[in-house]
Amino acid sequence: MRGHLSFIASDALEGRFTPSRGLDLAAEYIAAQFRRAGLEPAGDDGYFQTAELLELEPAKDGAAIHIEHNGRSISIPPAEITPRFRDALDLSAKIYKVTLDDEIALDHLRSEDLQDRVLIVRLPEFSGATASRAARQFGSLISMLRRVKPKLTLMISISSMAELDSTLVNAGDTRFDENVIVVRSAEMARWYDALNNGPVDAVASVHLPAGREVPVKVHNVIGLLRGSDPALKDTYILVTAHYDHLGVNLASAGHHIFNGANDDGSGTVSVIELAAALSTLQTHPRRSLVFLTFFGEEEGTLGSLYYAKHPVFPIEKTIADVNLEQVGRTDSITGIQRAQLTITGFEYSNLPRAFQTAGARTGVRIHSDASDSESFFARSDNAPLADRGIPAHTFAVAFEFPDYHTVMDVWQKIDYDNMAKVDRTIALALILLARNPEPPKWNESNPKAAAYLDAWREHHAPHTE
Repeated sequence: MRGHLSFIASDALEGRFTPSRGLDLAAEYIAAQFRRAGLEPAGDDGYFQTAELLELEPAKDGAAIHIEHNGRSISIPPAEITPRFRDALDLSAKIYKVTLDDEIALDHLRSEDLQDRVLIVRLPEFSGATASRAARQFGSLISMLRRVKPKLTLMISISSMAELDSTLVNAGDTRFDENVIVVRSAEMARWYDALNNGPVDAVASVHLPAGREVPVKVHNVIGLLRGSDPALKDTYILVTAHYDHLGVNLASAGHHIFNGANDDGSGTVSVIELAAALSTLQTHPRRSLVFLTFFGEEEGTLGSLYYAKHPVFPIEKTIADVNLEQVGRTDSITGIQRAQLTITGFEYSNLPRAFQTAGARTGVRIHSDASDSESFFARSDNAPLADRGIPAHTFAVAFEFPDYHTVMDVWQKIDYDNMAKVDRTIALALILLARNPEPPKWNESNPKAAAYLDAWREHHAPHTE
C-alpha cells in the first residue's frame, strides 16, 4: 500500500482534480492493478466506465463587479470572479448581508427581505478542524437560497479557486439552481466584515458575459471478482472509494499540490490491495465482489451518482456497498485512533454487524462516532447508492484529521501498519457478507433509514402482470 500510495498521491498526479491529466493517470494505474490481480474488466471500455461531464467555462474577459458604499468604490478583477452559471448577466441593486453564524436569521429570512437586492455572504474555511462545521453551515446556506431565491448571491472567499471549487461540495451539492458568483477577494472580505447584518446602503453592479459548457470524458474504474457459489455469484457487493482530489492551489507560494493521500488515496489503494488479496483465494467468495473507484467525489459525488444512474450490475442484485474513505491517518483531531473503524449511518442497517464480527477476530474495534456518523452519511459516495436502496455505508478510521483538505495530506503521514490491520478486517467482513445467504437489510425501526428502505422496496417489489 505504501508503494501504491506514494504514486497515487505523488506530485506527478497534480492532485487528481476532476477533470485533469492527473486524474486520468490515476485511473490508468488503478486499471493496471485490477488487471494484475486478474479481475474481469466491467466497464464499457475495459476497466473504464466512461462518463461525459459538461465543464462550465465562465467568460472571464469583460466580467466586472463594482461595489459603491459611502463614497468608497471596490472593483473586483475578472480573475477573482467565478460565476456558477453560464448565462450573461447585467444587474445593479442594493445589498443585503447575512452571516452563516447567525442561524436564526438565516432560518427567518424571507423572499420579501431580499426584494431587488443582492445577497452577500462570506464562506467559511473548509479545511482542517473547522471543516465539518463549515460543511454544515454551507448546507444551511444552500437550503436558504433554494427557499428564498434571491436575484443574485455573491459568496466571498479568500481561498484559492481550486480549493474552493472542490471543498464547497462538503455539504453535498455544488450544482446551484440560483444565480451564484464566487468572489475571491481579500479586499471585499474586509469590507464585508465591517458591515452590519441585514440591508446595506450599498450598490453592487455586475456585468457578466455568457459562459460556455465544454464536454469532457472521465472514468469510473471497475473490476469484477466473480463469485464461486452457483446461486449467489449473480449477486454483488461493491467495494468502493473515490480516487480524485482537489488539484493544485495556485495561490500557494510553497508546496501547492493537494496530494490527497488520506482523502482518499488511502481508500483507493485499499480497494486495490483488497482486490489483489481476495483474488488469490483458491475458492473465491461466494458472492461476486465489484471493486470500483469513482471520479469526482470532491465535485459532488459525481462518479457515484453516475454509477447509481448507470449501474453495471443490477441494483436489485447489489446487496451492499462498502465505501472506504480516510482509512490511513490515525491522528484524528480528537486523538489517536488505532485499531478501530467507524461507520457512517451506523444504525441505518445491519451491515455493520459483519464488520463487528470480523473486528472481534482481528482486534479492530468497530464503533459509531456519535457526533459525525449521521452527518457524514450523506457526504460521501455511499449516499447516491443508498438513495437507490442499496445498504451503503462509508468506513473510516477518522472523519477529521489536522490536514483535511490541505496540501499537507501526504503519503508519508499514513499509518500503514494500522491501515493493513483495518483492511484485513474489511477483507474478512467481505468474506462473511459474501458467505451469508441473507443480504444486509435497512433498519425498519429507524425513521432516518425510511427513505432508503422505501428505495430498496421499490427495486425488490414483486413484478405483476
